[in-house]
Amino acid sequence: MSDILTITNKAASMIKKIIEDANEEVLGVVVGVDKTGCSGYAYKLDYAKKGNNNNLELIESKGVKIFIEPAATMFLISYLKQN
Repeated sequence: MSDILTITNKAASMIKKIIEDANEEVLGVVVGVDKTGCSGYAYKLDYAKKGNNNNLELIESKGVKIFIEPAATMFLISYLKQN
């Protein structure tokens, strides 16, 4: 399967900055979803650390690691099918 998420060069730069500014060792970022917002769900972004990235899909692009929670994967695939 092709990557369900692609990032721009500017997004990669921002993710690198977020990782560099972290107060602890960070492997990348985690994309997830929370129940909130007008549609009932909103995406969330968190630090990926050792131990909190098991069973997550990993996308490595432009020098950054993006881990995707299973629930977020379902929403991203649904979005891809609509567009």
